[in-house]
Amino acid sequence: MKLSPNTSPAEPDNLLIRMHNQLGAAIDVTGTEDRARWACHGCGETRSDYPLYMTRVDANDHAVSCRAAYHRTR
Repeated sequence: MKLSPNTSPAEPDNLLIRMHNQLGAAIDVTGTEDRARWACHGCGETRSDYPLYMTRVDANDHAVSCRAAYHRTR
């Protein structure tokens, strides 16, 4: 199975956690323990400026419910 750019995108330098939504699209948590953000490569939703522990919970909640497989950036 070939992975798409949304299931296996290049890892950013400040990647803290990578999880996947229900269809396999990556959700990346980036930043530091004080300021972190997450971005879904499936639907394009992002959230930012949380401490890492809050960001991880929020990103996981999104991963559980998101069924988007592809987000167009243009």
